[in-house]
Amino acid sequence: MASSVICTTCNQLIRRGIDLCRLYRHAALAVSEPGLRAVLDEDAQALAAMVVELQHEVTLAGGVPRMHGSWRAALRCRLVDGMARTAARRDSAWIHALAQDESGLLRAFERAIAGLPEDSAKVLRRQLPRLRGIHLDMHSLAGPAHS
Repeated sequence: MASSVICTTCNQLIRRGIDLCRLYRHAALAVSEPGLRAVLDEDAQALAAMVVELQHEVTLAGGVPRMHGSWRAALRCRLVDGMARTAARRDSAWIHALAQDESGLLRAFERAIAGLPEDSAKVLRRQLPRLRGIHLDMHSLAGPAHS
């Protein structure tokens, strides 16, 4: 039962991680500031590494890891891209969208950790520093973006 719960939980987080990674990669191509592109690319790589680690954990628990995100990710990319193209400050629009989605992923991890038994939650807890690093990146960028 415990491995089934961890597989289901991890697969939900994997899907969200893949979706967010896809948005980061799209944003890295769409923004105009080269330094911002580098930060977004780094964060996309960190998310991809997190996804790979979670997929490995699902496999170790005897499950089949998710390998793809949701159809909503493609829709979200198009939506944010459209909003950014019409915004006066395109890069700021991307930062705002990424910060919002990244906060959602971090909250999903925290809720999952709170709902799992301690031994199962260790798998997710190991990912928190990486997610918090991305969180700090986005929110430090979002501060100046809104000024």
